[in-house]
Amino acid sequence: MQHRLLHENGGQRTFAIVLQTGDEAMDCLSRFAREQHVEAAQITGIGAFEKVVLKYFDWGDREYLDNRVNEQVEVASLIGDVALAPDGAPSVHVHLVVGRRDGSAMAGHLGSGHVRPTLELIVTESPAHLRKVHDAESGLALIRLQT
Repeated sequence: MQHRLLHENGGQRTFAIVLQTGDEAMDCLSRFAREQHVEAAQITGIGAFEKVVLKYFDWGDREYLDNRVNEQVEVASLIGDVALAPDGAPSVHVHLVVGRRDGSAMAGHLGSGHVRPTLELIVTESPAHLRKVHDAESGLALIRLQT
């Protein structure tokens, strides 16, 4: 993983992150957020994976189901955020759409993804911090805006 600060002004920072073949995306993003003390940010990206786990939240069972894609796929769209988890640590949450060779697409939460050959990301940090709190109904930690 390589990263570079592109811009900083008034508490807002913008970073470029480039992952290379073999890097695991969620591990790299989580490590980056911790090391750079990112507490509120938006993430966008493009690239490709050699294998990826897409997660789907099953509302009835209140659990994530894994959809494993063990083939080369293009990242057609990747968006996400960073917010502080209830324990105060940065929490990375990413959704993505991947395209298969035949043009079909799959989507979900990014559980894990092994990059091949690259994943190019822009992380735009906000000076206002976001916090997640435990939601009793879903069992998830969800962002709650403080007024």
